[in-house]
Amino acid sequence: MSKFFYCKAKKSTLFKEPSLKSEHLKEVIFGEIFIMSEEYEDFYYGFTQYDRYFGYVKKSNMKKGCINNNYLINTNKAYIYKTNNLRSKTKKFLYFNSKIYISYIGKNLSQSNTGWIKNSDLISFKKIKNNNFLQNIKIFQKTKYLWGGNTSDGIDCSGLVQELMKNKLISCPRDSKKQEIFFKKSVFKNQIKRGDLLFWKGHVAIALNKTNCIHAYGPSKKVVRMKINTLIAKLAKKSLKLSSIKRPF
Repeated sequence: MSKFFYCKAKKSTLFKEPSLKSEHLKEVIFGEIFIMSEEYEDFYYGFTQYDRYFGYVKKSNMKKGCINNNYLINTNKAYIYKTNNLRSKTKKFLYFNSKIYISYIGKNLSQSNTGWIKNSDLISFKKIKNNNFLQNIKIFQKTKYLWGGNTSDGIDCSGLVQELMKNKLISCPRDSKKQEIFFKKSVFKNQIKRGDLLFWKGHVAIALNKTNCIHAYGPSKKVVRMKINTLIAKLAKKSLKLSSIKRPF
């Protein structure tokens, strides 16, 4: 029987196998729901509710049950305060897109299920508009490249797309191959505009306009802006051709 858990750590790696040495598939962020189907010693096997991605997570990072989350962290890192006082800041923080429950909104700080958080670091689910998923792209500029990463401490190409979509409560698969299938509307290269997704085998970039894109790029070891034609040429040298251009909305 499946059981619902949520991530109680600021992030938790989803592993391919029940081992800390196994491949990192993605990262589960604080507040995300994980549906467990089996137990393996120190690990739970199951999938993340948002994208139905299967894998193993450490038991110690999960807590049984669900929380009626009503806010998202809407900044790079939101620091936690001990009390309703700006002088009570701790070293603890939550990543962008962490889901939390806010029970009280004060003048500067709000009380959550994990402590007090600055109002400016939060956004209510009710106020999220999904017409501009690139609104928070600056959070990830120059973020280091990390295979299987989903945070501003490290992210990969498809993780970048997913986190930007997730921030607008938009469904999006984790892997670029599945993203290319999931988003249906194709456009031609001469039609590219801001927000279009450019796909290659094993890679995805996001158009900033008709000539420039941004992506988490392994060879550069970080999230970088690049001319679209430059990226096409670089990947062509690796025998990778642009396979499609998709318009999410």
